[in-house]
Amino acid sequence: MFELMVAPATPEFPRNSEGDIIELKDGRLLLAWTQFYGGHGDGDGAHLVAQISADGGRTWGEKYILQENVAACNVMSLSLLRSLSGDILLFYLVKNSWEDLKVMMRRSQDEGKTWSKPIQVSSKDGYNVMNNARVIQLNSGRLLAPVANSVRESGEDFASVFCYISDDDGYTWWKGQGETGFGDKHAQEPGVVERKDGSVLMIIRTTQDYIYYSESFDGGETWGKLYPSTLVAPLAPATIARIPQTGDLLMVWNNNPKGGKATWSERTPLTAAISKDEGTTWEQVKNLEDDPESCFAYTSITFVRDLIYLTYYHWTKGEIDYFANTSLKLRVLPVEWFYS
Repeated sequence: MFELMVAPATPEFPRNSEGDIIELKDGRLLLAWTQFYGGHGDGDGAHLVAQISADGGRTWGEKYILQENVAACNVMSLSLLRSLSGDILLFYLVKNSWEDLKVMMRRSQDEGKTWSKPIQVSSKDGYNVMNNARVIQLNSGRLLAPVANSVRESGEDFASVFCYISDDDGYTWWKGQGETGFGDKHAQEPGVVERKDGSVLMIIRTTQDYIYYSESFDGGETWGKLYPSTLVAPLAPATIARIPQTGDLLMVWNNNPKGGKATWSERTPLTAAISKDEGTTWEQVKNLEDDPESCFAYTSITFVRDLIYLTYYHWTKGEIDYFANTSLKLRVLPVEWFYS
């Protein structure tokens, strides 16, 4: 059980955020994240960098560029997934403008030493937002990449949410037929998890005081009407995953009692909870971070034997601007901690 500021902010790299971790076949860990070098805003220059640990995350090797910036703005928000084929899939966003954001994918068949040429996952025009650590593979082998899509010409981003889908291990992709959302309110940054009955649960960031749900009963092709969970939350992302050791669901989110009235500088505390009934109710509510002078968000969850590896950004209030001097933090906890 330990924690580490694995990528502290520096004047050269003022923001390190949106990370993910994957275990390599030899037991080493590959950590990757978005490193901003042209400023700290979402539209500033950034590329993807990575490090490898041979001691369970306590120390890390030399940092290297995983994906160069090939966009007018940046590349950011990566997901790492080991597919059922054994390959490692790398997903990331290519941002050219506030109206042009694409989801891309590369494949490694040699444990991250080399990567294929990128292919485009997204096919709908506009701004396709997919958070870090979001892509999942269903028991059927189907891959789901959950996205919120909007066109910001009006200055608003009342997005629709849906999934891009692949049934051939990520070689080809199509957009699911169904979209959901509020129409006139924020529906953003979806995440998905497969339920035990084969349905898929989607969690959605909103301004409506709660994390909202939608459900799919056809493998992510179509989605039902949004409805609130029991978890109060601000306009900030949540992350959901199934704990392999217990079969329960784990949620990590900002459990701020202000709900939608909380500002971007109030993404605290960072809280975990367990659901034993597939997301209907939540228990074992515990704070991972509770500093009222800091913010924590954009979590990744990685399970390695009896440990859970979490990454998330850490920003301190008092900075001149949001995301200025943002560091990436690693927190490693045993599964039993979430139940004690």
